[in-house]
Amino acid sequence: MTKKEMIVAGVMSGTSADGINVALVRMASASRRTRSGAAHASFQLLGHAEYSYPKKVRAAVQAAMNASRASVADLARLNFLLGELYADAVLATERQFRVKVALVGCHGQTLYHQGEPRRFLGRMVAATWQTGEAAIVAGKVGAPVVSDFRPADMAAGGKGAPLVPFLDYMLFHDAHVGRIVQNIGGIANLTAIPAGASANDVIAFDTGPGNMVIDAVTEKLFGQSFDRGGRIAASGKVLDKVLDKFLQGNFFQRNPPKTAGREEFGREFVSEFLRSCGRCQKQDVVATATALTAKSIALALRSYAVENSASVRKLAFREMILSGGGAKNSMLVAMLTSELPPLGLQLRFSDEFGLPSAAKEAVAFAILAHATWHQRPSSVPSATGAKRAAVLGKISYP
Repeated sequence: MTKKEMIVAGVMSGTSADGINVALVRMASASRRTRSGAAHASFQLLGHAEYSYPKKVRAAVQAAMNASRASVADLARLNFLLGELYADAVLATERQFRVKVALVGCHGQTLYHQGEPRRFLGRMVAATWQTGEAAIVAGKVGAPVVSDFRPADMAAGGKGAPLVPFLDYMLFHDAHVGRIVQNIGGIANLTAIPAGASANDVIAFDTGPGNMVIDAVTEKLFGQSFDRGGRIAASGKVLDKVLDKFLQGNFFQRNPPKTAGREEFGREFVSEFLRSCGRCQKQDVVATATALTAKSIALALRSYAVENSASVRKLAFREMILSGGGAKNSMLVAMLTSELPPLGLQLRFSDEFGLPSAAKEAVAFAILAHATWHQRPSSVPSATGAKRAAVLGKISYP
């Protein structure tokens, strides 16, 4: 059995629209396939870097997200501008770690995601849009680029998200320990992996807001892009009535598979959240937004992943593995930790498994790109609700 190595750059910019994450991953894939038809692959993280969007670019991205009106010319220019920024980020990361990539997996910046079909011009249509011109990235980096990952899953009847469970299963499945892998980015999502599970046994879905609402109210009230370390939340008190009101929202009552974005927890949600908080202390608003993330994750765990889901009922989940930018928010982590003992879950971090929390999603899209390059399916139908696994993405050549 021979192995072929390839260095792949994964590029991710999430729903928080705070910037670009790049991960450099050495992939080794065996030429021999298993009886299930999947080729064995292993990976090594070589390096990871983060680049903030310029302020004007971030403002333009946020204005375009889920906008009811937008200039077609500005959207076209933003697409090409983000391609330039993604390419610059990959090139800078190559220089930093002194490697040359053979392939890039670029998620792009989500401007709109509607996983459920809705009526449009006489037809029921689901839709997603990740912008950032891949041809620009390919031309500047000098390597093929896999992009636009979500539509292939939607064409197979899925919701186009979550896609990270492919990595979660690869890295965290265990013959004896059931694990909940919880990522807290702009949106929070979990992957439930029973002990001894196959990929088809995995359940994954978005649990609700991650950092998105916290960041938005912090920026609005304090002029800071995020609550560093959860310090503002730690100085406030949770407004229980406000929290209870929003936990009754439709999204939290829906059964998985389900996916969320700015359409559910963006500017309209934040405006209503601020109105509901009234004239309370500003730090109390941030504390309540932080509690909303922690409590909604706990609600998802109790309602679906631990107790009530028919396919995982009575299975022994012992660990929650935390990743994403939310893992750096000490107050959020403390709130979440207090919810875990009744569920029998021990908190761990992806860093313990050799995967830095902030690098996870970028690593995931490097791995997804590698699978696509080898024409292998990488969606997880039990996570997205698709009828079949799909080869994800489109390839742009330099």
